[in-house]
Amino acid sequence: MLLTFGCKKADMSGGDYVIKIDNQRISEKDLKKEFEALPDMARSFFAGPDGAEKFADELVKKEVLYIEATKRGYDKKEDFQKKLEEFKKITLINQLLEEEMKKITQPTDQELKEYYEKHKGEFMVNNQIRLSQIVVKDQEKAKEVFERLQKGEDFAKVAKELSLDKNSAKSGGDLGYFKKGELNKELDNIAFRLKKDEVSHPIPLKDGIHFIKVTDAKGTVQDFDKVKHFLVQKVFSEKQRTAFEKILEDTKKKYKIELNKDALKKVALFQSPEQQGSNMQDKKQETKK
Repeated sequence: MLLTFGCKKADMSGGDYVIKIDNQRISEKDLKKEFEALPDMARSFFAGPDGAEKFADELVKKEVLYIEATKRGYDKKEDFQKKLEEFKKITLINQLLEEEMKKITQPTDQELKEYYEKHKGEFMVNNQIRLSQIVVKDQEKAKEVFERLQKGEDFAKVAKELSLDKNSAKSGGDLGYFKKGELNKELDNIAFRLKKDEVSHPIPLKDGIHFIKVTDAKGTVQDFDKVKHFLVQKVFSEKQRTAFEKILEDTKKKYKIELNKDALKKVALFQSPEQQGSNMQDKKQETKK
């Protein structure tokens, strides 16, 4: 087992030590500090009467490899410096966010109740939804359905006229009630996220392109006290997300930020193969000139 934890430079001065590598001395205090920084699972590896010696041996392995790497000048290499700078950047960002997140308080009962009242649908058990659908064979027909629905045409009317599922088309696309898990997996995931009277985006499946609409929803909403433990984490996460967005927005306002959109369009990383091919042709033309 080779430890990969971080280690500060050991004490180079005289005095008591538990490990000595050339002129570098590692004291009992240093050893304990490194051990305490380990995750609980890693600490358990060093349980028993010979645990300290085993840990010291692992520390020696890490230190001699570190010393050898620096002697070979790997710490001066450009790719290492880039990784170090990126690690520094990420660590500082995390430090900033951790300090800001400490300011966030646990949600009050009032905040929990407000969230509960606004999102009762999330706490419904034995949830059932009534669905209607329109199925068409290709993108052209899907576009027609989409445009007609966007204009406010009745879903049932469009289903009767255009849906390939003739059985449901007769009743305006009505499929009846479904519980979670009774539908095709993809339809199920989308259907149970829709609100009542909401229509889905076009869903391509093997038998055609589907549009689904929730025409009714029924079930029992769980009591506030039964979901309170879940609400605490949910609302706290929401507060964290809101705080993060505010920190980001406020911080961006402090600096002058400019995006050169014309230049960005030319960056191959963000272009489709067709755009890249077009740019190559343009460059060839410029070279010929």
